[in-house]
Amino acid sequence: MTSNIPGNLTAPILAFDVTSGGQFENESRVILIGHGLSTATLAPGAVAICSSSMDARILAGAGSMLEGMFLAARRNAPAQEIWIGNVADTGTVEVRTITCSAPPAAGGQGILSIAGRTISIEIAAGATAANVATALVTAINGYYDRLSKRSLPYTAAIDGEDATIVRVTARHKGVYAAGHDFHIPVSDGNNAFTGKLAFATATAGAGVPDISNVLAAMGDDPFETMISAFGDTDNLTKATGFLNNISGRWSYAQQLYGHYFYTKTGSSADITTAGLARDNWHLTLVPRLASGGNAEPDYEFLAGIIGRIAPWLGGGSNGDVSRNQTGLIVDGVSTPRDRGYWPEYETREAWLKNGVSTWKVSRTGEVTIDKIITQQQTTNGAPDTTFRDIQRPYQLMYALKKFRADLAAEHSNKAISNDNPDNLDALTTVKDIKATLVHSYLEMSGVLENANAAIEAMTVVRDPENPNRVNIHLPLDFVNPLDIFAGLAVANSQINTNLAA
Repeated sequence: MTSNIPGNLTAPILAFDVTSGGQFENESRVILIGHGLSTATLAPGAVAICSSSMDARILAGAGSMLEGMFLAARRNAPAQEIWIGNVADTGTVEVRTITCSAPPAAGGQGILSIAGRTISIEIAAGATAANVATALVTAINGYYDRLSKRSLPYTAAIDGEDATIVRVTARHKGVYAAGHDFHIPVSDGNNAFTGKLAFATATAGAGVPDISNVLAAMGDDPFETMISAFGDTDNLTKATGFLNNISGRWSYAQQLYGHYFYTKTGSSADITTAGLARDNWHLTLVPRLASGGNAEPDYEFLAGIIGRIAPWLGGGSNGDVSRNQTGLIVDGVSTPRDRGYWPEYETREAWLKNGVSTWKVSRTGEVTIDKIITQQQTTNGAPDTTFRDIQRPYQLMYALKKFRADLAAEHSNKAISNDNPDNLDALTTVKDIKATLVHSYLEMSGVLENANAAIEAMTVVRDPENPNRVNIHLPLDFVNPLDIFAGLAVANSQINTNLAA
């Protein structure tokens, strides 16, 4: 420990200096990267902590992409620290039309699902198509689910001379809205909208945003989990550079770490191609098959899935980070309506072999985690699965941060000497430094194993050309998630107990 009390005082004094003995606590921040509304308070390119649904509404705006992502993540991670980063939208806004036909003469209940939110309208007997269109506009613009705290990602207005067409406009510019779902569900009774509404895209959304300003706004603050609505080629390239080991957040110069999660919707072949396109352990691709009737937007689906595992990824002290995650239920997201688009084992196995994470559907119809992985497949061109499991980069983040914290607590502001016979507090030795590393390793039994072998291989030496420098070789043997039970069940008409013995 260092002291601010000088060693050459003359005047009498009884004094105590105060310093910390060191107490490591892991940080585990999630940041959601998406669009906010121009009418909200968080400026484009800025980041802010977001603790509640009210914060999300004020910072990002009602019905915004970021509000939807926050609600999905918070539902699955009630105590997680969450930030949001507002990416400026660009390009052309998507506009769709809903053309209303004359409703049933007797009226009834009309039910429409937009992006996973259900709108219900009571239609009076004798109502006209124009009456229905007007009611739809009111319902879309006024929609708010007090239970889920969700608004719609669209605004609506009457279009057409006969006032039977509803013009529905996405809240943000860009191609992202093309995947939003408009669906007339089958209800327990008769849905008065069945066969009475026609959907079309009047103006296709165009434009892909740039996440650079949000990445820059993170500064030197730690953000271990980055959940992004944007997985296009340009933004993935930016994210890869932002996190790389040479000059990015994983480099020796920054040591800030982090991981980038994104989603892709497409055919199984499209998804596999995307998985193979990136050989990088700082990225994770979470897929959805197209055309299967996906209710919630893909960015909310992603936020729900990664929000579900985020608390475990930050749990190094108790070993949660190392756990198998299979079977965790993701709350608040829907399965595809078409069961043919529920990923089967063969599909999931193929995806995992090619850098794509997987989810599945339980027998009770709930979306559950299957296996979340990174996109690493090779190192220097040779097959390598060291960093494939998502547990590994987060185990590494925890271990490196704890080693650094313990070294700082014990050896900061010291002089290095080969020995310290008088046990001076101002000096430290390579033996002292190794002792700290050994102690730290032994304290991380939920993350690291085989301590005896690792400690034996560990070396701490002074640099032969720079006496101010200490070189450390620190082998780490990580605990592995228990993913597979492989047993052989032997069927017998009768077991011979003598042979069995």
